Amino acid sequence: MHLPNVTLLPLLAVTTVTMFCTSPERNIVEIDTPEKLYGDLFYDVQANPEIFSDSKTFPDCLPNVAPKEIRKRYDHLEDRSTSSLKKFISENFSLPQNATPFGADSLPIDQHIVRLWNYLERSADKPVSGTRIPLPNPYIVPGGRFREIYYWDSYFTMLGLREDSLVTAIGQMVDNFAYLIDTCGFIPNGNRTYYRTRSQPPFFAMMVAVLASCKGDSIFITYRSQLEKEHRFWMNGIDTISKTAPAFKRVVLMDDSTVLNRYWDDAATPRAESYREDMKTTAVAVEKNPSTKMAAVYRNLRAAAESGWDFSSRWLTPDSSGTFYLHTIHTTEIIPVDLNVLLCNLERTISRAYALSGDSAAANHYQALADKRRGALNRYCWNDSTGWYMDYRFTTGEQTGVFSLAGIYPLFFRLASTDQAHKAAGTIRNRFLKPGGVVTTLYPTGQQWDMPNGWAPLQWLTIKGLRNYGHTGLADTVSSRWCSLNRKVYRTTYKMMEKYNVLDTTREGGGGEYPTQDGFGWTNGVYEILTKH
Repeated sequence: MHLPNVTLLPLLAVTTVTMFCTSPERNIVEIDTPEKLYGDLFYDVQANPEIFSDSKTFPDCLPNVAPKEIRKRYDHLEDRSTSSLKKFISENFSLPQNATPFGADSLPIDQHIVRLWNYLERSADKPVSGTRIPLPNPYIVPGGRFREIYYWDSYFTMLGLREDSLVTAIGQMVDNFAYLIDTCGFIPNGNRTYYRTRSQPPFFAMMVAVLASCKGDSIFITYRSQLEKEHRFWMNGIDTISKTAPAFKRVVLMDDSTVLNRYWDDAATPRAESYREDMKTTAVAVEKNPSTKMAAVYRNLRAAAESGWDFSSRWLTPDSSGTFYLHTIHTTEIIPVDLNVLLCNLERTISRAYALSGDSAAANHYQALADKRRGALNRYCWNDSTGWYMDYRFTTGEQTGVFSLAGIYPLFFRLASTDQAHKAAGTIRNRFLKPGGVVTTLYPTGQQWDMPNGWAPLQWLTIKGLRNYGHTGLADTVSSRWCSLNRKVYRTTYKMMEKYNVLDTTREGGGGEYPTQDGFGWTNGVYEILTKH
């Protein structure tokens, strides 16, 4: 595998590349977090809701001159009123453009999606000052405010690219992720510097499998090194945990001495792209409980962002009335079903890669890790009385009791027994199935990863998981309802949406920190595989 040589900054360090030109001060490339690039300017802008309604806008701006020069100019700016700040930004920055591809058209939905791939594709990046981590190959972005590649989104996007015979695009994206693993040690949430303290659900092994389905099993050998590096990232600290200190970063030593994983973030500050929102949530948490440590709240918010489910009742504690509030977030105390299933799949995939290479000892080692994880997952997360897999709160020694579609992952990856799958299918039918597909959770919290929203990746995981165990009728019902909802919304908006209201199909999906986006990579991919496969 050949990966182009693009200089990339070490974790959280600045990259400064002096370009050959007659004006070096204006052409020094600095790629770093917005906090480091802009200093006080960043904090002043992000704290002021009158400048940008979306906290992600300023971190994505492109500086018109060297960030060092911008910092110097700002240090000498005496008037820092809102109007003065707006003027300063307009003079020194280029605002990012949303990745909304084009206006409404009357193409049939399948032709619209094929056309969308071209509009959502980005060329290989040239290093420029700002927060974008340059990637060596073209890639597909989700759409709207999501102007960069995103980790777990990309797997579901690839499903559609495969259906539309865009194998080259799949290979380029897999190479980009392999490049990030080799240069960063892991795959960040997205190719922005402010995402470099966290990852996302580890779907890289599944991306490799998609590419292998197009090019043959040798692909598993090609990317074995990166698969192992990703595994080492998630297992970092396994040699340091003990009964007295059972958790470190993303690894947790359980009561029976097995090791499972949690979501984490290496930083404990407000997210740059959600600065005001995190400050507000933390202020509420401290107001409700003055002993609350602000750093813990920030860490838990960030860890939920690593999960991709930002935010959800999965990470919250209900009050006595059963109501969930974001300020109760405790993500890092939870052993998530989905994460540990994905890591089990990663271990099985590495085992397969070694078996294909003829190294049976290494293959057996990773298969044993997967088998041990599967056993622990069933011990800690399966709930026979409810017929569902539940997240486990290791700090209290009990399941969270929150019904979420994370519980379908063991069926998708064939880790459940026939009896477990039968009971889970009943839970899907009786609790999750709604007029527009399956609902994310059973709790209307106002968070976007809760009722009434449905998301394309969870529809696919549910449909395929049910089919894996012969529940094809129920799977077909979920598929039919979801695709019908996609078509219904498209007929009135000519857009493919990030999420949908599956409870009341006459209303839009919503909730969370930002308006519902359109584009939309993973919705396009899932619709394609459900209607063309």
